[in-house]
Amino acid sequence: MIKGLTISVGVMAGLVPAIHVLITTFGRNVDARVKPGHDDQRTTARAHFTLPVAVVLLLTSFVPAEADLKLCNRMSYVVEAAIGIDSANTTATRGWFRIDPAQCRVVIQGTLAADRLMLNARALSIYGTTPLQQNGQHTLCTAPDNFTIAAARQCRSGQTPAPFTEIKPTATADGHLVAYLAEDNEYDDEQARLAATQRLLVIAGYDAAPIDGVDGPKTQGALAAFLKSRNLPTETTQSPNFFDTMIKAVQTPSSGNLSWCNETPHAVMAAIATDDGKTVVSRGWYRIEPRKCLSPDVAGQPKRIFSFAEAVDADGRPVKLSPTRVLSWGGTTTLCTRESKFEFSEQGDCSSRGLAATGFAVIDINAANKTIRLTAP
Repeated sequence: MIKGLTISVGVMAGLVPAIHVLITTFGRNVDARVKPGHDDQRTTARAHFTLPVAVVLLLTSFVPAEADLKLCNRMSYVVEAAIGIDSANTTATRGWFRIDPAQCRVVIQGTLAADRLMLNARALSIYGTTPLQQNGQHTLCTAPDNFTIAAARQCRSGQTPAPFTEIKPTATADGHLVAYLAEDNEYDDEQARLAATQRLLVIAGYDAAPIDGVDGPKTQGALAAFLKSRNLPTETTQSPNFFDTMIKAVQTPSSGNLSWCNETPHAVMAAIATDDGKTVVSRGWYRIEPRKCLSPDVAGQPKRIFSFAEAVDADGRPVKLSPTRVLSWGGTTTLCTRESKFEFSEQGDCSSRGLAATGFAVIDINAANKTIRLTAP
C-alpha cells in the first residue's frame, strides 16, 4: 500500500548519533525546453541546478529486530523500486513497488532478518528511454512486471540482470526503517511533488520549465491550461491519485488540439514544429507508449504545424522495416533535430551545425480532428 507519510530528516537526525550518507549516482537528464525566467528563486543553494543527477540518499542507523521497511520518494519522477535481500547465503529480489513523489511505501513488513539490503529504482516509461540509470555494486535478477525471485543471482528465462545498490536505512521515531530516493536538488516532499508536476507538464508540451520544484504564476498557468484542456477540475491537484490522473491525461488526446496516437507495438519518439509566419520552432522528443496518445501544447496561433515521429526499440534505436527503411512518419519539410531533447528556432544549415535534417509533415490546422494516428504498415 502507498502511504502519504511525511518524514522529517531533522527529527530523525536527532535520533541518530552518527549519520553516514551513501550516494549512488544515476544518469544525467537535461530537461527539454529549459528556459531562463523561472517562477522564483529558492533561498537555499543547490548544486548542478540545470543538470539534476538522481541519487539515492540513505541515512544509516541501528536496525531494530522487528521493523517495517519504507521507501520514500523525494524525486521528480514517479518511480518503481525493487529490493534485494541477502539472508543465510541466499539472495532474493522483489518488485516492482510504485512510489509517487512525496509518498512512502512499505516494501517489507514485520521482522526484517537480512544480512544485506539492496535497491534498484526505475522511472516510469513515460519519462523517456532511460531517465534514470543506476550504477550498483550488485547484479541481481528482476522481471518486467511484479515479481518475487528466490535465487536472484543467477537469472533464468524471463528474468533480467540489473544493478542493485546496497542500502542501510535509518530508524524512525516509530521504530521502523526508512530509505529515501532523492535527487541532488534535495527536494523536500512539497518540492518533489511540484517538480514532478512540472516534469509531466513539460512532457505534455506545456511551458513549466525549469523543473525546479519552485511554484509561481508560470507553473500555475501551465497547470491550469493543462487541466482545462483535459476537462479536469482544479481539485484534481489535491487528489491522492493525482499522478495517476495526470499520467493518464498526458497520454489521452486533448479535444481540439494536436494529438499523436501510437497504434503500433513499439514506443514512438515524436517532434513538433510551429510556424508563426516569422520563425519556425522545432522541439522534441515526446515519448508515446504503445496503444497510448499524447497531446503536445501548441502555444499561440501558428500559421502552420509540422510533425515527425519514429518508432524505437527497447534500446532507443530506430525500428527497421528493412535494412534501408525505418518505421517513421514524416514529410518533405526539412527541419533541424538531434538525438537528445531539443528546441531550435533556427532551421538553416542543420548538418553544418552538427544537427540532423529531418523531414516533417505539414498538419492541417483547420481540421476538426487533429489526431495523427501512427500505424505500422
